[in-house]
Parts: sequence; C-alpha cells; structure tokens
Amino acid sequence: MHLKLAPHALAVSVALISSTALAAPASFSSARSLGMGGTGVAAASPVDAASTNPALMASDHHGWSDDFGLLLPSVNARVADKEEVTDQVDTIQDTIGRLDAAATALPANPSNVQAEAGRLRDQLQAFDQDTVRADVGVGLAVAFPGKSLSVGVFVNGNLTATVRGEFDEDDDARLEAIETGTLPPPGTPISTDLESRGRVLASAVSEVGVSFAREFELNNGEKIQVGVSPKYVNLRTFQYTETVSGFDEDEFDGSEFETEKAALTWTSASRIALARRIGGKPVLQSKTIPMDLKSAAKRPDLGEQERELTLDPRVTAGIAHYGDYHVVTAEADLTKQEGFGFESDRQWVAVGAEFDAFRYAQLRVGVRHNIADETESAGIEEGTQFTAGAGFNVFGARLDLAALYSDADVGAALELGTAF
Repeated sequence: MHLKLAPHALAVSVALISSTALAAPASFSSARSLGMGGTGVAAASPVDAASTNPALMASDHHGWSDDFGLLLPSVNARVADKEEVTDQVDTIQDTIGRLDAAATALPANPSNVQAEAGRLRDQLQAFDQDTVRADVGVGLAVAFPGKSLSVGVFVNGNLTATVRGEFDEDDDARLEAIETGTLPPPGTPISTDLESRGRVLASAVSEVGVSFAREFELNNGEKIQVGVSPKYVNLRTFQYTETVSGFDEDEFDGSEFETEKAALTWTSASRIALARRIGGKPVLQSKTIPMDLKSAAKRPDLGEQERELTLDPRVTAGIAHYGDYHVVTAEADLTKQEGFGFESDRQWVAVGAEFDAFRYAQLRVGVRHNIADETESAGIEEGTQFTAGAGFNVFGARLDLAALYSDADVGAALELGTAF
C-alpha cells in the first residue's frame, strides 16, 4: 500500500535529546541523516528514529517502509587535518633521530649538529598549536513501526579524538643555543632533554536502548505521536601526553589513560502532524540523568590536568514538509554543546532535502552552519558544512552513501539495511 500525503502536509517535531554537552563526540548520524545536512529530528526514517526521535516510529512515512526497518551496519567518519599533524610528528621524530646521531658522534661534524638543531627548531615552531580531529561512528538498529505500538532497538557509538602539538619554550632556547654554536658534551643525545609534546584528548559515548512509540488522536482531530527511549549510556575519556621523541598516537587508548562511567537514562519526544494548516502545540517531555566524568592526568610534568566530561540535555527543534516524492526539513539546536579540550563548540542550524525516484533511488542534499563557532574557539573551526548522499533500494535491500565537505572537514558514511 502506498501512502499519499497531502500536498501541503507539515510535520512539526521538537525533541530533547540526551547528549554530552562537554567533551563529547557528536551524536551518531546515519548515512541518510548525514546526506541531509545532519538533520533527522523531524524527518528520520523509522529505523533511524529509534535513536534520533522515537516518536517518528509511529508517524506516516511511505507504505513500503512503514512495517519493518533494519540498519546493519551504519558507519561514518570525519577528519579535519589541514596542518597534516600526524605527518609532522613523523617528520619531527626523524629529525630528532638524526640530531641524536650527530650529537653522539661529536666532536666529529659539529656543523651537522647545528643544522639538525635548527631544522628541528623550525619544525617544532610550525607544529605548535596545530591540531587534527577525527570523528568515527558505528550504529545498528531494528524497528517495527506501527500506529498502536512501535518498537525499536538500537546500538551506536561515537569517538572523537583530537591531537595537538605544543612547543616548549625551554626547547626553543636550548635548540637556538645549539644552532648558534653552543654544542652539547660529546656523546650526549639531545632528545632526552626535550619537553615539546603531543597531546591526545578523546571522548567516546556508546548507547544501547529500546524505543517505544504510539499515535494518539486529540479532541480537535489532530494526531500526536509520542515516543520514549530508555537506554544505557557509557562515557569514556582518554588523555595521553608524551614528548615528541616518544609520542605514539596508537597508545592513547591504553587503560592507564582512560576513565569510564555508565548510567541508565532515557529520551522522550512527541510529534504533531499538521495537515494544510498550522495549529496546536507540540507536546514534549524529556529527561536525562546528568553524568560527570573526569579524565585521567598521568603526566602533570608535561602540563596534563583533569578535564571534565558532562552529560546534559540537548534541545533540538525541527520542521519537515513531506510530499509523495520529497522531504524538505530544517532544524536548529537550541542549546550549545561546549567543546572538550581542542574540540570546537557546536550548535548547528541545518536544512536538508531528499528526492525520491519511485522508491528505488533517493538523492539527498544538505547544509549546516555552526553558530557556536562564530566566536573564538579553542578547536578546529566547524563553520559551514555541505553534504550530499544517495540511497538505493532494490527488492527491500538498502545501500545508503553520504559525503561531507567544509573548509576544515571531509567525511563519508556507508550504510546497509532493509525496509518494507
């Protein structure tokens, strides 16, 4: 059965979604959502809605996707590395190796020591405050939509990691002295005294939840969908600091650099579909249990300090227009997510659209702007991001692809699943 929607039908949705307000990675985003500018509060498909806005599981979508949905799996990644930080670390470590070798061979070839010291000093100055950020997300979900009772199950996780270089003033003075002729004692390696460092700050959030939704009819004839998602949330932080000579980005997730905390929480939201007119009020109630988690600080000698990760509510408002062959949606975060360490603050305003070709293929476009990054931020800028995506549906099997681009970021998503 194909559901024909009114030409001027509107779906207005407001959701209060539990997410980390400090230090957290971005909320998990499906490939469909990413292709539509990260939207989903008012326009998520039934299987996406289990974790995004559970009320949408009980809403009208299309007759060919309202009975069952499976997401298995959905993966996405974004990277911002304009300064090529990881390559800089490798280059600096190579220079340190040559400098140590030349210093150990003294008094032979003192000019080699001076040249390598100058080269290392330049490289460390260029490395100072350079930052790379990576976001990775994975999700699984299953949904059984329905008017009387919708049920969904979801599992997802996101990791955000940032790496930043810091040049130590004492290293600057020491290398400058060597470069200008004050050589170390013969046979003495130089790297043991260097304190310039690389820092890794990372946070991860994972969720396992069950979603329930139902549609009700109000006295004025309007229909309202109400949903709730009890879930188990696990938070982790990672803080790893090491001198550039011994830095290894693969070690940041060792247990000694990690802290962890878990709790039960829930998200609830409602949605009213307003056909041909606008009236009534969306009904909303959402609760979350606040959580605080402090990071480990294993290297106070290198300036490490405890950093706090806090789980607080996030409020997002969205609106969508549905047609037989399109969905156009817009949404805005009403609260700001403050960045952790070297992450940018986030508060998105986004628009997205999906155009359907007789259910077998979908084309998606979107754009979002981070209004929180208009002020000075300690992290990589997240300004305006452009997205696009495509979906293919053959005999119920789905493949969804998406891409993201901005001045700072590139990203992609891939998703397999089914819907009928």
